Amino acid sequence: MASAATVLSGAKAALADKDLTLADMLTYALQDERIARTEYQVILDTFGSSRPFSNIIKAEESHIRYLLDLFADSKLTVPSDDTAKLAAPKDWASAIEAGRQAEIDNIAMYDRFLAQNLPADVRQVFEQLKAASQNHLRAFTNNGSGRN
Repeated sequence: MASAATVLSGAKAALADKDLTLADMLTYALQDERIARTEYQVILDTFGSSRPFSNIIKAEESHIRYLLDLFADSKLTVPSDDTAKLAAPKDWASAIEAGRQAEIDNIAMYDRFLAQNLPADVRQVFEQLKAASQNHLRAFTNNGSGRN
């Protein structure tokens, strides 16, 4: 379980960083997608295979692959996956809210990145990942009251 003293990573770190480099942006994006995958897996393990988490976790795997390709194309070292184990939400409503907030933070991170001068391939992937997060946010908003 992550503690309050945990170093910022993912979207929260990206939004706090005042001097973003391409390597920083790719690292934060990869961290954030890994954090989402871990969070959604904990929720699935706790509440069973329910939508929207069961669908979105598959997308997170694709997002991670896209980012790993960008690391390779940019000849950057892929950071290790040191995603902390997360505590399970107390109930389904909390799980949905955790998913909503993760996607809101993710969208804000990609908005910040897309305001930077980026190589075309990186811009394209960041735009795709932002659009996917907007879809995920809609799924959490539309599915917040029940389980499928």
